[in-house]
This record gives sequence, C-alpha cells and structure tokens, in this order.
Amino acid sequence: MLLSRSRLSNQWARKRYIILVTSTILQLQQVVVASSSSTASTCRTKMGAASYPLLQKWQQSHDSWLLRFGLPSDQKFLGTNPMLPTCISVHHDSTLLDQDNNQVGLLKKSYSPISHPATESTFDLLVKAYTPVPGGGVGDAICNLQVGQSLVGKLKPERLVHGSPLIGKRWDRIGLIAGGTGVAPLIQLARIILDDPTDTTKVHLLSINRNEEDILLRKTINQLARDHPDRFHVSYSLTGTNVRSDWEGYTGRGSVDMAKKSLPPPTSSDGKSTMIFVCGKDGFRDMWAGPIARAPPLPDGSKGPKIQGELLGLLKEAGYDASDVFKY
Repeated sequence: MLLSRSRLSNQWARKRYIILVTSTILQLQQVVVASSSSTASTCRTKMGAASYPLLQKWQQSHDSWLLRFGLPSDQKFLGTNPMLPTCISVHHDSTLLDQDNNQVGLLKKSYSPISHPATESTFDLLVKAYTPVPGGGVGDAICNLQVGQSLVGKLKPERLVHGSPLIGKRWDRIGLIAGGTGVAPLIQLARIILDDPTDTTKVHLLSINRNEEDILLRKTINQLARDHPDRFHVSYSLTGTNVRSDWEGYTGRGSVDMAKKSLPPPTSSDGKSTMIFVCGKDGFRDMWAGPIARAPPLPDGSKGPKIQGELLGLLKEAGYDASDVFKY
C-alpha cells in the first residue's frame, strides 16, 4: 500500500532531524566518538547472526536486484551509529559440491547497504545474481528470495578509513570510483555526506559499467545530482563495444585522463583535502589503485587482516598519494 505524501514528508523530516542531531553530536564530541568506536566494534563482533525478512524487491538489470529487508522489532537502525557506514556478512548454506564432491556448506559474503545508516526499520541491498559455482552462490541465493523469506546475516565491525570510521566532514572533496555493483557501498557514503545539511563536502562519482543498460542505480544517482547540483557531480563510462554514437560519457575501464577530468585533484595540488574511494572487482580495483594486501599471519597461524597495501595503478600515475586513496 502506498504511503500518503504527508506521511512520507513527515518520515523524511524525521530522518533529516536524526541526521542533523547526530552530525552535531559527532562534530562537538569527535574525541569521544573516536575513543568509543573500538568498543562498538567489539560489541558487534560478539553479536550473533540475525534474520532479516525480505519486504520488497525490484529488478535493476538482467541479473541485479534491489532488495529491502526489515529489521528485528527491537532494532531501530542496522548499525550502532546512524552516521557511520554499515556492512553485513550474509550467511548461506550452499548445497553445491566442491571438486572432491563434498558439500560446500556455509558460505559468507559481505554487502554494504545502499540505504542511509539512519534509515529506520529497514535496509536496502543491491545484489548481483552471479551463476552459482563451488565456493559462491550467495548473490544468486539472495536474489531468489521471495517476499516473506529471510536473509541471515551478521553485522560487521565499522570499517576504519585511514584510522577512523567517520566519513562526514573529514575532507573537502571525495571521489568515488565504482565498477558495477561496487557502486553500492559508495552510494551509502555519498548519502551520509549529502543528507547532512551541515556538511559541505563535494562528492564526485565515476560509475563504470559494461553497457548503458547495466548502469546500476542510475535513476537514484541522477536524482542525487539534481538534489545537490553544487555538491554532487556524476560521470559515467562504458566498457562495452556497442556504445551509441551520441553517448556523452566516457568509454573504457579507466585512464589517467579520465581520472583527472572526473575526480577531484590530489590533496597537495591546492591545499584542499581529497579522499578517493575505489570499489569493484579485484581486477578493477587493482587497475585503479593496486591490490589490497595482508598483514603478517596472526600468532595462531590464521591469516593476517587485510591492509591497504601500496598505491599503484592509474591513481598513482595521476599524482595521488596513498593517503588520498582508500580501497573499499
């Protein structure tokens, strides 16, 4: 059932109020927030997986879906802080067999909602339904859920971006480089910044897809650009071979020239601070910024945590410093 215009308006006003109040608290008490972030992360890692019912779903492309899930009745927001990005590890019991003909069992894959962390009672995921293969199939399972069925997942700890989970009001300019569904976590970052009426950060999004019909969240992105014409700038690039002759965007997976024209300049160029976020498949990320590395193994022999690693690729060639870039 459609909500009335007045009810929608009231919900939006309430959301903006929550964002404004939270942002003000963060601005006045940044030291307190920073010191408490480690505590919040510890609490999250101790929480078990929860069940989130599917409320609605919309097909975005031939193999991608936007899905809205409900939160447990005793949970207002998905995360513990409505101004910090969220990420959920989805759990799926696979019936696929591995190369030794053994059942794969439990699979896990992380997804960042595209909805603002201050959204109450629900969260939205953008998911691509890759063909199931041994060791995979989580996306396909999520996309095939029917309304009323549930996703099982566990909230992940806050992601530290060069030492802090905070996103808003940290830099003068932000660049977002998205490959395909890599746009999902970056849209959440953009919303955190743009929906805060006290934040003046300018955001530049470069969305790269194979074909024009594959551009995910295009209507949402273009609406953000219309709503924030002075703060949100969008560029598109297509990598496929069937690009129409009157296409006004870029073509190709990326180049130094594309970076310089569509992204804010490096921090050192004019005294203003810049942060570039890159998100996409491994090869896409590696081409733009180099691979993510791992710290040395832990004392128990398990793998060390992922770390940013050396800045390489197009962004290094374009003059950015490692402190200007975050591989999402």
